Amino acid sequence: MSRVFNFSAGPANLPMEVLEQAKQELLDWNGTGASVMEVSHRGKPFVELAEQAEADLRDLLAVPPSYKVLFLQGGAQLQFAMVPLNLLGDKKGADYLDTGLWSKKAIQEGRRFAEINVAASSEAQGYTSIPAVEEWQLNEDAAYLHYTPNETIGGVEFHWVPESGDVPLVADMSSTILSRPLDVSKFGLIYAGAQKNIGPAGLTLVIVREDLIGKTSETAPSLFDYGRQADTGSMLNTAPTFIWYVAALVFKWLKARGGLTAMAEYNLRKAEKLYACIDGSSGFYNNPVARKFRSWMNVPFTLAIPDLDDRFLSASEQAGLAALKGHRSVGGMRASIYNAMPEQGVDALISFMNEFQRTHG
Repeated sequence: MSRVFNFSAGPANLPMEVLEQAKQELLDWNGTGASVMEVSHRGKPFVELAEQAEADLRDLLAVPPSYKVLFLQGGAQLQFAMVPLNLLGDKKGADYLDTGLWSKKAIQEGRRFAEINVAASSEAQGYTSIPAVEEWQLNEDAAYLHYTPNETIGGVEFHWVPESGDVPLVADMSSTILSRPLDVSKFGLIYAGAQKNIGPAGLTLVIVREDLIGKTSETAPSLFDYGRQADTGSMLNTAPTFIWYVAALVFKWLKARGGLTAMAEYNLRKAEKLYACIDGSSGFYNNPVARKFRSWMNVPFTLAIPDLDDRFLSASEQAGLAALKGHRSVGGMRASIYNAMPEQGVDALISFMNEFQRTHG
């Protein structure tokens, strides 16, 4: 078997060490004589795993005691509805920043439940930048301010945490969480789909400040209630045990590698290498994002000769570089280089890009 370097935006590649351990324990987990997929989510062995996973995550992110950590289902997109249903309370509206396809989807879903004020948008600029802070039209009476720190499709990233005053800050961190240190105390709520830096698809992490719990709409389904989920240890219904287990292994893997400070250094180095290749190609490759908003995690790029796209993708797959096709809404190429993408994978991509330019430029 030959493993490829998987540049998929999600589901993304997982650490080899984690996959190897999961493989070894697949038939007999923790001495139970059964797979972790076969044990009760309410049994002592799995409850202990869940508690340790939360403890490791809290340690990695330095989560304050005043926050609840939830392991939910439904993907980050379900949070587009759960956030307003839980946080609006007696308020009518919320502020949203529109910087890409995912924040736009959050706005569209949020409008089903609340009066959404789009405080700023970069849609007119093709989602290649972030509007200047002084242009934001924020509402002091908003229930919360929602933003997407990293737009997976467009490759636009906030490299700072917005100031929201007394208004709780809500962030969809699906593609950046655990890639660097984070001051959780600046947020009212953080949510993230697992399939990029946490584990397999099917688990959604929610970190919510306790004082924001208890405002759930009476019309919300019971499974949508953060309070009920917190009271039951995220086991209001049957938990996705295997995915939770793999996420727990990833947390251990991150701690063994030196934690999030070490991951930040590693991820920045990978991103800088790839952007240097693009910028040094004399226009053969191009990244459309304003330099100060470039993503560490998702690097879209185009070829100066679009007719070469298919040839580039076919040749890269043959070279063991998988899933480089850009999202259908923007075209071109995209390299997603999350935590588990080894530096040698980025080096292999750069080597391929240089050779492709030499033979086709």
